[in-house]
Parts: sequence; structure tokens; C-alpha cells
Amino acid sequence: MPKSLHMKGNDYNIAVTVFTVSYIAFGVPANLVFKKFGPKTLAVFMFAWGLCTLGQGLTTTVSGLIACRFLMGMFEAGFVPGCAYLIGSYYKKNEFLRRYAIFFSANMAAGAFNGLFSSALSHMDGVGGIFIMESIITVVVSSICFWIIVPFPEKASFLNEDQKRLLLARLEEDGGSIQNDRITFRRVLPMTADWKIWICVLAYMAAEETASSLVAFQPTILKDLGWTAASAQVHTIPVYAVAFVLTLSSAWLSDYLQQRYSFTLFGSVLIIIGWSIELAQVPAAGARYAGIFFTASGAFIMMSTIVVWLCVNVGKGVKRSVAMGLLTGFGNCGALISSNVFIASQSPRYPVGFGVGLAFGIVGSIAVTIYYLYLRRENRLRDKLQSVSGKIYTRDELDRMQDLGEAHPEFRFEL
Repeated sequence: MPKSLHMKGNDYNIAVTVFTVSYIAFGVPANLVFKKFGPKTLAVFMFAWGLCTLGQGLTTTVSGLIACRFLMGMFEAGFVPGCAYLIGSYYKKNEFLRRYAIFFSANMAAGAFNGLFSSALSHMDGVGGIFIMESIITVVVSSICFWIIVPFPEKASFLNEDQKRLLLARLEEDGGSIQNDRITFRRVLPMTADWKIWICVLAYMAAEETASSLVAFQPTILKDLGWTAASAQVHTIPVYAVAFVLTLSSAWLSDYLQQRYSFTLFGSVLIIIGWSIELAQVPAAGARYAGIFFTASGAFIMMSTIVVWLCVNVGKGVKRSVAMGLLTGFGNCGALISSNVFIASQSPRYPVGFGVGLAFGIVGSIAVTIYYLYLRRENRLRDKLQSVSGKIYTRDELDRMQDLGEAHPEFRFEL
């Protein structure tokens, strides 16, 4: 790419970074578009970034590449949080995580096969050919998904009336639905100031820093341990396979035990162990390789659990869309950090890269602990107030308070 587009200086770094900047900036707006116009917007987003990928393959200038990367970040910003919202709208709190983890596992599958897929496509006519082929796949898949993606439960035409009634009753029992879900600036702005969202953003950022470090630098780290480029790519597959199994297992146990904090903390501990092994500069390549298993598994367990943990603790409706947009948008600041801490001249020790990863692992564990302690305290206060007042709400009173979300007097946070 640098040769084909005659790149100079930091042109490549700018093209990489502008995607993340756009992704962060459009996180909330893209999710509000999804909430207002419905799940089919996910396929539209996907089709649009497929066209942006095509543009990357056809462009002949650096400015064209940067423009495509910016637009790509804008269209991708609403996809993952939108999918999380849609999945969560069909399932109860104790059913959500294991379903989301199955969706999230596509991230690990992509990590496992991306290198081999790109290697196979590299036999095409240069880097542009790779982008063109990947764009065709994306556009075709998104076109199919537009016609088969399900709507929100209230408009689930694939269910008969009895099934829809049962589904809505289950969701109502699990925390109600949002009846008057207006999207206005005056409603959205106070939602963005909720510190509970930002403490989760910090924890997600910590996990994202590790995940993006692995995506960008894992093959390089393995090559520095003495493996060839091809062998390094092959050795990334078992890493993602183990992360896949541990993430799904943790999700299932988390739902079954109705425990979020324990498994999120478990993920951060794995990150700390993994980066500690790398930072210790153990001479044996096998030990260094084992450290990557710890970091990958910990990052994916943390990321998938935090998304669901925050999602079920902000009620439903617009607040959930805002929370998901902020979480995945600003949480991806971790990618900005990871792309600048692995310094080529420090190979193979990478003290800054490994040290920053370790520091973020510790920060993530502190953040989720603060979040957990606050939620536990808030639940106890609500239990105490309800027991003291002895207030029993009528059905009409509860219906009028539906739009309160997590401020509802009978709402209890998941721990």
C-alpha cells in the first residue's frame, strides 16, 4: 500500500488512526439512527462500509484512502452495539450474555482466519485486489441480511400472536418495556453524563487495548520469538480457539449463576497474568506463547461481559442505545493507544507495549470493582427504602413509571 499510493511520513498511521476517530465520534449518533429506524439499518451500515472497502481498493491517492477510512469508521460505529441491543431486546437478563457471546465469537473467528484469508487473497493483483474481494463478500452478505434480519419484538412478524404475546410478557416481567421512547437532544444529553456508563467505558477500553494489541502485533511478537511469518500466522489460530471456548464457557456460567462481576474480574486477571509473563521476558518461546493465550482469553471475556453487564443495568430504550454507543465508541480509544506503544526498535522485548497492557489490565480490574461496589450499595439502599416505606405499587402506577428505566423503584442492578 505505501508503495502503490506513494505514501510519505505518517500517511499510513493517519489512515489507520482516522478510522478510530470516526468510530468514536459517530458511536452515539449511529446507535440513535439504529434505534429510530430499526434493525434493518444494521444491513445498511454493513453495505455502506462494504462500498468504503471497495473504495480503498480502487483509490489511487492517500487522501482517497483516508476519506474511505473515515467513512468506514462512521458506518461501522453502530454495528456491534446495535447487534447487542437487538439481541438483548429478545432475551431476559439471565439469557442475554450467552447469546451475545455467540455473536461476539465471530470476532475471535475473524482473528483466527484473517491472516490465512488475507494470505490466500494476496495472490490477487496487489493490495487493491484484496480490498475489492472483501468488499464484494461484504456487499453480498449485507444484501441478504437486509431481507432476513428480524425487527424489534413489538413488530416480530415471524411470530404468531400467541408467541408474540408470550415473548412480550416475558420481557415485561424481566424489567418492562419503554412505551414513550422519544429521541430528543434534551433527553439524550443527560444520559451521556451517567458516570456508570463511563466507568464501564474505562474497563472496556482496558480490554480493547489488549485485544487490539493482539490483532495488530501478535504475528510480529511470534516472529520475534523465532517463527517464520507463515508459522506465526498459523500459531495465532490456537490462541483464538482457546479464547473462543473460554469466552462462551464464561458467558454460559455467568448467565447460569447470574454473576457478572466475578467473570469480568476473571478476564482482567487473565490479562494481568498474560502481560506479566511477556514483561518478565521469559527466555522460553513456549512461555511467551502461553502468555498470549492468557491475554487474548481475558480480553474477549471482559469485552463481551462488560457490554451485557452495562446493557442490562441501564434499562431499555434510548438510554441503552446511548450507553452502547458510548461504550464501544470511546472504549475503542484503547486501539489508539495500542497502535502507538509497540515500538519497532524495542523488539523483541517491547517493554512499553507489554507494560502499558499490564497497566490497563490493572485499571480494568479496579474499574469493574468500583462499578460492582456501587451497584451492590444501590441495591441495598433500594431494598431498605422499600422495606421501610412498605409501598406496594399498583399496576397503573408501575405502567406510568415504565419510562424511568433503571430509576424505576423496583429496578435492581445485576451484579
